Amino acid sequence: MNIKLERIELKDCERLWKMQVEAFSGLLEKYRDYDISPANEPMSRVEERLRQPFTYCYFIMDGETAVGAVRIVDMKDGSAKRISPVFIMKEFRGRGFAQAAMRAAEEIHGRDNWNLDTILQEEGNCRLYEKMGYRQTGETQVINERMTIVNYAK
Repeated sequence: MNIKLERIELKDCERLWKMQVEAFSGLLEKYRDYDISPANEPMSRVEERLRQPFTYCYFIMDGETAVGAVRIVDMKDGSAKRISPVFIMKEFRGRGFAQAAMRAAEEIHGRDNWNLDTILQEEGNCRLYEKMGYRQTGETQVINERMTIVNYAK
């Protein structure tokens, strides 16, 4: 595995959006979280984020193949950095790409003072983040009868 993060430019917006929709569509179908799911976002919202000066979006590259993407919110003012979202395309999951991408993000943006949210019912996601040193903060948000969002910090 030869993981690197490649900064996403505005010209890559449609590609990123299509990957995001595909990557999150299974969770959207499972949890029916139509108001907050990245699979249900319009491309204009992705473009808006790419234009934010504090947003750093990267393709997660395995050689020349984009296996996923990650968005880092880093205000560069000492406040907590945020991962929102990170995703791996279905055909590449379970191979350690998310862990490698998170480590690479820490190399770029610093190892400390991070937070993220995930779906409490997705035990694999929770295990991944805990393995990476994140701990639940105790903050949760019930989205619907199927889904609760849980906050993590490192």
